[in-house]
Amino acid sequence: MNYLNLDKTKITKTAQELNILLADYHVYYQKLRNFHWNVVGKNFFDLHIKFEEMYDDAKLKIDEIAERILTLRFQPVSNFSDYLEKSNLKESSSTIDDVQMVKTLLNDHGTIIQQMRKVIEKADAAGDEGTIDLIGSYIADLEKTSWMLDAWSMKTNDTHPTA
Repeated sequence: MNYLNLDKTKITKTAQELNILLADYHVYYQKLRNFHWNVVGKNFFDLHIKFEEMYDDAKLKIDEIAERILTLRFQPVSNFSDYLEKSNLKESSSTIDDVQMVKTLLNDHGTIIQQMRKVIEKADAAGDEGTIDLIGSYIADLEKTSWMLDAWSMKTNDTHPTA
């Protein structure tokens, strides 16, 4: 660990939380593939494209999270059975409607963001700015995607509150 100048005992907690986030992202990725394949109805074209965009992004983040764990000199979880066991997320049915798909993803985003904040908390305690920077950018990305999905869910005459 000398080349990172990080305390191995402190960074272990960060790696553990990163492995949970990795598991979350794998379940999330598969859920996005499920929804991409199974969305039907009037919103098919919009959501089919959006879900593909989202799973492409998730795929990149999965690799980056695993590589961050390796950079910290720990082993990333790599079996799907372990992902299902460790993840804060649950699988979803393939037969839910488009509105429920979006609601499910928004709920998952809240859960994933909560896990990201745990990672940042542990990384901060360890002085691990690299992990903080990586995960901080992920939070901003997921918050923006959540806003877009939430806007999609709104009625056209709905408005946001004034600041």
